[in-house]
Amino acid sequence: MSAQAKGTIFIADSDFGDVEIERAIVEGAGFRLVAAQCKSEDEVIEQGRDADAVLTQYARVGARAIDAFTRCRVIARYGTGVDIVDVDAATRKGIQVTNAPNAWCADEVADHAVALWLAAARKVCEYDRATRQGDWAWQSGQPIWRPRGRVFGLLSFGFIARLIAERVRPFGVDIWAHDPFLDAAELRKHQVRPVSFDALLEGSDYLTIQSPLTPDTHHLFNRETLRRMKRTAILVNTARGPIVEDAALYQALAEGWIAGAALDDLEEEPAKQRDWRPTNPLFRLPNAIITPHAAYYSEESIATVRRIAAEEAVRVLSGLPARTPVNSLGATPEAAPSPG
Repeated sequence: MSAQAKGTIFIADSDFGDVEIERAIVEGAGFRLVAAQCKSEDEVIEQGRDADAVLTQYARVGARAIDAFTRCRVIARYGTGVDIVDVDAATRKGIQVTNAPNAWCADEVADHAVALWLAAARKVCEYDRATRQGDWAWQSGQPIWRPRGRVFGLLSFGFIARLIAERVRPFGVDIWAHDPFLDAAELRKHQVRPVSFDALLEGSDYLTIQSPLTPDTHHLFNRETLRRMKRTAILVNTARGPIVEDAALYQALAEGWIAGAALDDLEEEPAKQRDWRPTNPLFRLPNAIITPHAAYYSEESIATVRRIAAEEAVRVLSGLPARTPVNSLGATPEAAPSPG
């Protein structure tokens, strides 16, 4: 570190192609920027142990890394979900965790969810493959059902799910939602029918997952739950991949338990792996659409989330309160060294 630098801000990983947005913010505030491409917590520890701040997109920053940090005062997540960060461990050590509020990519995710739904419901990918192979026939997408009057289910009814509901309502669907953290009156206020998870599972013609990944939602869609869905149902996942058990979904699609699935992530989360290869059997199924965790993407959203993460790290290291804190630090946390 140069004598003039206030401290080091470490990018554990990112797939943005460069770090120029972050560099302008970090170095402009008098800090040093170090960027890596960590694919494991061990790599985070090895390369970021002595950083004053850590930015992470996919790389896990768990309790082992947090315990190993010698100077860290803030962990800033590129994104909204913080399931890759052990927030409790960070809080115990007096480390601020920040994220980006939903608004940074809410429109993009809602648009992508609707695009996946329509592509699956209208058999867009099947038609495209068939016509490229010389089969010019509407029958190559059979059967297709009219959405009007069918049930569009939402698992959770947070900010993004509400945007999805707004977008699909003009198609004439009956919108149901299950969210254990909201009163039924709140859902009804948005002209959405509140239902139990069982009712959502068994009654939805189209079921979109927009819930966070927690111990309760991990593998929530497994062989037992998928078997209870309608044989004509389409499952859309624009949340976290591990909410759906890949092996169970493959069996459900291959054996016709449900009609189709459109996923923006996989259980294996390829972006977190080095030298990943597309060996997942879901890629071989014609009734599965898979996009590379791209629902949040637009040129505008990417620039925004990069600025938020870098600015939060700089704010905390400069003694200012975080704008988007995930945890609340107590009065007597384990002391963290001040930047030198």
